[in-house]
Amino acid sequence: MKIRAAVVREKGGPLSIETLELEAPRDDEILVRVVATGVCHTDVVVRDGLLPTPHPVVLGHEGAGIVEQVGRNVSKVVPGDPVVMTYDSCGTCPACSAHAQSYCHAFFPRNFFATRSDGSSAISKDGERIHGNFFGQSSFATRALCHERNVVKVPADVPLELLGPLACGVQTGAGAVLNALRVPAGASFAIFGAGSVGLSAVMAARVAGATTIVAIDLHDARLDFARSVGATHTLNPARDDVVAALTDLTGYGVDYTLDTTGNAKVIRQAADSLAPHGTCGILGASPPGTEITLDAVHFMSGGRRVMGIVEGESTPDTFIPTLIRLYRQGMFPFDRMVKFYSFDQINEAIADSLEGKTIKPIVRME
Repeated sequence: MKIRAAVVREKGGPLSIETLELEAPRDDEILVRVVATGVCHTDVVVRDGLLPTPHPVVLGHEGAGIVEQVGRNVSKVVPGDPVVMTYDSCGTCPACSAHAQSYCHAFFPRNFFATRSDGSSAISKDGERIHGNFFGQSSFATRALCHERNVVKVPADVPLELLGPLACGVQTGAGAVLNALRVPAGASFAIFGAGSVGLSAVMAARVAGATTIVAIDLHDARLDFARSVGATHTLNPARDDVVAALTDLTGYGVDYTLDTTGNAKVIRQAADSLAPHGTCGILGASPPGTEITLDAVHFMSGGRRVMGIVEGESTPDTFIPTLIRLYRQGMFPFDRMVKFYSFDQINEAIADSLEGKTIKPIVRME
């Protein structure tokens, strides 16, 4: 069928809206009419060639839409179901078998290689191969193919166009707090980077009952927003000595810190801010080969820990519905981060996100 999609054709260049051909779903695939999709920083990183995803490619990995057709081996959803599309996994490796699919042994090829598992692509243009299946979906398009492992049915009475970001950015930040770090009530927590992932972590820390929640960012507007959704304190590294300020605030360091920036110097600050036996989570995307240095005496003598976190260590089939329930209860107001754009404005949405004008862009399809 003919679809409209945003194609990356040159490293760092604008996405071009083009008419492409999409194959019919195979026996294990699901065709979704995309209603809206979030714009994530990972899309920008791949656009800019910082990860080895081949071009030309259709990106997008926070899609929400309506199931239109399913392959004969699919039983999880039926045509007409409202769904969000999340990250893909194999379902058979040791990690997937242990319900830790965010650490699937095939995570990178299934999400970043932008091909089916057999190396094919379902997207083309006049015989030209266009890479698809990015994160098992390529949802910067009016229709997308996904799989049972990465589709989640959602309630019909919640605005579908709002829910796409739950599939990656929002679940990553919230899941880091609730699933990976497991921040307990009464703990102190500091988030380095108050974008959509970091602010989702702030909201989740409030849900968890953390009593000291510190947001750290260079944008004062985002710090103001962080206070409105749960942060008890804010710091701006342009003015504040972050490590000293966090130590003074807590008296001994922070129980849990989380870096969303992927910047090695910032990660060092997050680790240096830890209290004895504290834990620093890292989820920001760094270029391959990035190295992190730590003060060995500080790290070892206090029993401090540093851990990598992927997709919030979430099981999407259960965690995304949990976030929706928290949203309905007024405890997780992620909708306040969102600004909607038309599909034709996708490059504007990306630019506004990079410039800090918009926390979480969502593009609506026609």
